[in-house]
Amino acid sequence: MPRILNLYEAKTRLSELVDRAARGEEIVIAKAGTPMAILGPLPVAAQPRVPGGWQGRLWVADDFDAPLPSEIQTGFDGGADS
Repeated sequence: MPRILNLYEAKTRLSELVDRAARGEEIVIAKAGTPMAILGPLPVAAQPRVPGGWQGRLWVADDFDAPLPSEIQTGFDGGADS
């Protein structure tokens, strides 16, 4: 459960609280005993994607997009039970 701090205490210890939040802790800040805000860590930024990461490791058959055999296509179309 996050620790609840009154606004005055949070203001006087803000630098310490920001460091704790950066390490993953969530701190609830209250005003006159009523929780008003949560100080917590920012989500980790995703690494930018670089195209071509699978180059040379992936093979696609020449007939990849050829029509399916009729007995398999019938199953996809809701025909005979499999």
